Amino acid sequence: MILALLGAHLAAAVVAPSLMRVLGGRAFAVLALVPSASAAWLATQAGGGGAVHEESVAWVPDLGLALAFRLDTLSTVLALVVTVVGALILLYCSRYVDLRTTGGSPGLLGGALVGFAGAMLGLVTTDDLLALYVFWEITTVLSYLLVGYLTTSAASTRAARQALVVTAGGGLAMLVGVVILGETAGTYRISELVADPVTSTGPLVAWGVGLLLLGAITKSALVPFHFWLPGAMAAPTPVSAYLHAAAMVKAGVYLVARFAPGYADLPVWQVLVLGLGAGTMLLGGVRATRQLDLKLLLAYGTVSQLGMLVLLLGYGTEGAALAGLTLLLAHALFKSALFLTVGAVDHATGTRDIRHLRGVGRRAPWLMVAGTLAAASMAGLPVLLGFVGKEAALTALLTPAAGWVSLQGAAAVAFVLGSVLTMAYSLRFVWGAFTDGARPPAGGPVSVAPRAHEWHAPGPVLVGIPLVLALTGLLLGPTSTWLEQGLEGYSATAQRVASTGPEVHLGLWHGVNAPLLVSVGVWVLGGLWFWLQARRPAEVPIPLSPVDAARAYHGLMRGLDRLALETTGFLQRGSLPLLLGTIFTVLVLLPGTQLLLGANRWPQRDQLRLAESAAQVAVAALVVASAVLAARARRRLRAAFLVAVTGYGTAILFLLHGAPDLALTQILVETVSLVVLVLVLRRLSGRFPDDPSTLTRRLRALLGVAVGVVVGATTLVATASRVHAPAAGDLAERSVDYGAGRNIVNVILVDVRAWDTMGELSVVLACATGVASLVFLREEAMDRVRAGLRSARGDRAGMRAGTSETTGAILPSRRISGILALDPERRSVILEVVTRLVFHTILLWSVYLLLSGHNQPGGGFAAGIVAGLALCLRYLGGRGYELRAALPVMPAVLLGSGLFIAAGSAVIPMLFGSAALRTWDAYLTIPLVGEVHLVTSLLFDIGVYLVVIGLMLDVLRSLGSGIDAQIAREREREDERAEAEVRP
Repeated sequence: MILALLGAHLAAAVVAPSLMRVLGGRAFAVLALVPSASAAWLATQAGGGGAVHEESVAWVPDLGLALAFRLDTLSTVLALVVTVVGALILLYCSRYVDLRTTGGSPGLLGGALVGFAGAMLGLVTTDDLLALYVFWEITTVLSYLLVGYLTTSAASTRAARQALVVTAGGGLAMLVGVVILGETAGTYRISELVADPVTSTGPLVAWGVGLLLLGAITKSALVPFHFWLPGAMAAPTPVSAYLHAAAMVKAGVYLVARFAPGYADLPVWQVLVLGLGAGTMLLGGVRATRQLDLKLLLAYGTVSQLGMLVLLLGYGTEGAALAGLTLLLAHALFKSALFLTVGAVDHATGTRDIRHLRGVGRRAPWLMVAGTLAAASMAGLPVLLGFVGKEAALTALLTPAAGWVSLQGAAAVAFVLGSVLTMAYSLRFVWGAFTDGARPPAGGPVSVAPRAHEWHAPGPVLVGIPLVLALTGLLLGPTSTWLEQGLEGYSATAQRVASTGPEVHLGLWHGVNAPLLVSVGVWVLGGLWFWLQARRPAEVPIPLSPVDAARAYHGLMRGLDRLALETTGFLQRGSLPLLLGTIFTVLVLLPGTQLLLGANRWPQRDQLRLAESAAQVAVAALVVASAVLAARARRRLRAAFLVAVTGYGTAILFLLHGAPDLALTQILVETVSLVVLVLVLRRLSGRFPDDPSTLTRRLRALLGVAVGVVVGATTLVATASRVHAPAAGDLAERSVDYGAGRNIVNVILVDVRAWDTMGELSVVLACATGVASLVFLREEAMDRVRAGLRSARGDRAGMRAGTSETTGAILPSRRISGILALDPERRSVILEVVTRLVFHTILLWSVYLLLSGHNQPGGGFAAGIVAGLALCLRYLGGRGYELRAALPVMPAVLLGSGLFIAAGSAVIPMLFGSAALRTWDAYLTIPLVGEVHLVTSLLFDIGVYLVVIGLMLDVLRSLGSGIDAQIAREREREDERAEAEVRP
């Protein structure tokens, strides 16, 4: 069921942009149904007693990987927070996001929000460490898109990039820790790892735990990585409410809570969790009491409370675990309510600056009720859930097991001081948002004049949703005894930790005791701190700290940029011979030295055979001679043809060794390469521009010979070092059994390693796009191509009617279209006639290679190149006019369609319960044809066929028609200059 819920979130994220175009802002409400359905199912699974729901689906059985999910108390609470708050925020967006004036795409916002909810749902429910890392990085990418949603804002994109660098860097460190812990324990199941942790293997586990915590520290914005969270407030307020109150930052807290029962006794855990948690709580609290922007005030308050949550949940006792989970739930409720309240205030007044806000409480009393209740819960005032959690935390921390002169004692003191600061900035929020704001003292200077804003009354949705969240915190306070029964399933897991603590229970009244007296002191001191800060003139700047993490980050980024620039300038001089020479020199020195000093498996004399026939010797001599002549050639065209001779010679060697399929592919690829080289050479001079000295030529020749010797020797040593039987020994039989084909090469490409081929298709598509982009650098060039495509379609219609729409000329029905537009001096009648005679035959041959390639030489790749060479003939016969008439489609259509068909062939077997890309075959008897052998991998080959044709078409249109257009424009400019010179 969990996998189905994740699939629903993914589907909703995919259709969100289309849904937004159809329904507008109401699409947010429709998207909210998906996390609402997830929350409803999770509610049916919630219950006391530590009940566990487990699911597992095989993912990669050969590697033992599975999509394992486990729903216990901790994951249920986090999943409910993620889905319930996510649904409410999507509903809030339906009235908050202005689809007309927004600087980003609302479809992206809706899709990323619902996708983020699904990623967080997977993160908190998965029971596999590697799957957890996958979901972890998905949230990182989606948070980057959400924080940088306002693409027109430089501050937004800068904040998104900063958040991505920090959290992704921590995620990479976390991956190393995941691998260390998983390999050390012999399992990647989180439940097994926590139930039976391996802590006796010395520093290895300590390093693994430390790297794991580094991921949590960066994600939850603990010191010294806290600076990215306030910067991320450039995102829209609903995004901040979700990511930084209920979802993203909770991922790090969840990781600490999940692994605390297993590793809280380790010194590295206590130093990082208790030390950084306490420091973050104090630093964030101090910064929050000085903010003038309500959103920044909440951001630094979030930093402080994240430190508080990490300290409690990583403390390692049963009471602290219960208090931490209670405060985690309370924090999600009151902090999301506060962020949404600020969003409503900003929507109504146009500002979040407490110096400019006036009378919001009088104009929006219910909004003031919501904000005040949420702030009171944040401050830990009775009778809200925040008070219950704060009392439980004080009970758990005020009697440290290791004494007050210890890390636990320091953590308790820091918690009390952090609570004082929380009370102070909670009062500052209510005072700044709903009273007359930060008025300057009487008689003091007024350097910031209040700005007048037109009041836009917030609607019932903008007021009602934060009110619901705040009232939920009020409702859970008196019912916290019942809530304890639902949370004790997690707190019981902390019993195995050696350092025990006092017994803790949730409730509003436990009598007059030390925690209550401390709470009263916290309220008094917090109010005093607020009063002192309120008297501070707003015009007096806050002194900068001499040590600032944000400045250190920016300095580090500038240093890395400078280092990259200097390194690139030192190694990349812009000289291709120098670059290749460096690469080849390293190749000769490193492997060559190893061959001379360490190789002990040189083949024996009787194992070497220089040749098996005189034909091989002759072809090899031809290849060597062509290579030497190519290196000595001074003209580009001559060098291109000589290099092609070496390629064709290699194809003949393949054929002589009994590999016709490889020979066919080599010949076709060499032909295409030659065509591309000739097309490019039109824009270059006839001779090579450099004229190296004799010494340089000899050094290059020596280096080339050395590279050849090293590569050849490496091949000999590698083949002589074989200790196992070759994997290709039974390929002839396995290709028939596995892929239902006798062409081993084709079966390998489309059956055995079809996923690799799928990736190569994606690379081909990217390369085709890059080639076109290098030629069509300007949009007007692409416009001319599209106009030419429309013209070709018109010419084809004119051919059927007997006239041309572009020229109005009478076109003979049998003449190749577009020829009349060519310069008569550049036409070749013989080439035109031959093209007309052989074009369709070549296409038919390509179809034959496509259909027969599974058993005979051929396949989708070879067939696509043959079809592409047919298009080359059409281009040579009539240039771009003829090419567009032959295939009037854009290359992107063929590239995309081919990749879609290839991917579809992977999905179809899964619909019938089989593995992806599984091959099925059948024999059919067709009248007049006979028995036909059909295999499902033919669909994959068709996808390859279309991608290769699209690539060839893209090359011809960019390096052929595109360069033709450039040459034509240059000739026009030269003619115009010549006319201007002779004109009087």
